[in-house]
Amino acid sequence: MTPQGYILMVLHAHLPFVRHPEFPFFLEEQWYYEAMIETYVPLLLMMQRLYDEGVYFRLTMSLTPPLCAMMEDELLGQRFQKHLHKLIELAERERARVGDHSPFTSVVDMYRRKLHEIRAFYQDRWGGKILRAFAEMQRGGGLDIISCAATHGFLPLMEMVPGAVRAQLGVAVDDYMRHFGCRPQGLWLPECGYYPGLDRTLKEFGLRYFFLETHGVLHADRRPKYGVYAPLYCPSGVAAFGRDTESSKAVWSAEEGYPGDYRYREFYRDIGFDLPLGYIQNYIHPDGIRINTGLKYYKITGTGNHKEPYRESEALALAAEHAGNFLFNRVKQVEHLHGMFGHERKPLVVSLYDAELYGHWWYEGPVFLEQFFRKMHALQQQLRPVTAAEYLREYPLNQKALPSQSTWGNKGYNEVWLESSNDWIYRHLHVAAERMIAAVQDYPHSTGLQGRALNQMARELLLAQSSDWAFIMKTGTHVDYAVRRTREHLGYFDRLHSTLREGNINEAFLHQCESQDNVFPHINVRHFCAAAPTEQRP
Repeated sequence: MTPQGYILMVLHAHLPFVRHPEFPFFLEEQWYYEAMIETYVPLLLMMQRLYDEGVYFRLTMSLTPPLCAMMEDELLGQRFQKHLHKLIELAERERARVGDHSPFTSVVDMYRRKLHEIRAFYQDRWGGKILRAFAEMQRGGGLDIISCAATHGFLPLMEMVPGAVRAQLGVAVDDYMRHFGCRPQGLWLPECGYYPGLDRTLKEFGLRYFFLETHGVLHADRRPKYGVYAPLYCPSGVAAFGRDTESSKAVWSAEEGYPGDYRYREFYRDIGFDLPLGYIQNYIHPDGIRINTGLKYYKITGTGNHKEPYRESEALALAAEHAGNFLFNRVKQVEHLHGMFGHERKPLVVSLYDAELYGHWWYEGPVFLEQFFRKMHALQQQLRPVTAAEYLREYPLNQKALPSQSTWGNKGYNEVWLESSNDWIYRHLHVAAERMIAAVQDYPHSTGLQGRALNQMARELLLAQSSDWAFIMKTGTHVDYAVRRTREHLGYFDRLHSTLREGNINEAFLHQCESQDNVFPHINVRHFCAAAPTEQRP
């Protein structure tokens, strides 16, 4: 059946760069291990099943440069495998503890099965080279991998230092090419943060499209004829795709979204807090601090403290039911839009989500996605999944307009990343960026220690610019860590900058920084400088 409309599913996979070789155990590294076990590998397994069974699907994912750096890092790879082995050991120990007739027997068996499957996929099939698995899935056609700014820097608050914006984008494009062997066509703007004119810099680096929050399109300098159901061409010619609120709300909303159903797994109840310390101590923080292990035995049940045992079969059936409901609603949505658009074009529903929602926060999320694609394929209905590039090939002519400044954060603008808890960071970030640009201009052909110092200054500045630190300061969780990371990277930058200018570079200190903050091994610091006229694209 010829589709009446399309759906563009986009998952934003991102974590801040957290790597601490100076400590044998570091709490914040657990963010990466949890996301690998609960989101990234399960999504790959889901796509592999669809591909092997010939199920037509299209999924767009941004893999940010910090996340790619952690996925390819040998130290983190070794630590992740150690973490996974210990978790399997805990699951086996739990199976012996609960026995054959416990209300928790089936959920423990579920974890044992899944953890062994993850280890076989990650370790045995791919030898820990998980980025290769993503690259192969992209070559298969079902997955479209897009990039993001180098360290997820919040670009609207860098606008006053254009070189900082250029570096965030140029370094990201280089990093994507190193990992995937081709140029990225699209980009996820960090926090969906856009300001008018940013698209010109995107075009400079060969990027064809990006994604916006809904009001970025609806509040453009002219009324969008098709709302958010077709892309706009910015004055530069780069396409802007706006988020559909209705489909996003079905998953995101805490009150109305599918993940809040009481039959799904409860995220906030973990055996790391439930079981006696003497029993669980080898699987939590070495200092005896209770943390999540990932083994959670209860379903949401209700709003109170009472929780009932989790039932996998019940939750999987529910995920399939919700996938069917989501498909039904999207079909009705495009039917309605098709009636409005007529034969001018097929409407496009753009659904944007954090990837970590699928599996980490909403444990059944990968099953929901898999069932959605399966049901869409089986029914051959009026809706078909698509990538942004495929839609632009079908509809190369689109309305031209200038989107408005916007983000997808609370209230829709910059407030999350610029308020009383985090506003102190920007004067330092801007001064450091200006010094970086001047240093690159003053040492244009540096090699040896000078070249290494310039490269490491760039790494430290980019890491300090991560929007994650300002976000954490705003939300009030892990604040000390976010403040420390911001101050450390800026401190390292200042020390390297001073010794570079003084002609007295401390190689031991430089090596320490290079070993600890080892992102972007082939960084091109020239991205901080304005492009020469011959470099600019038409």
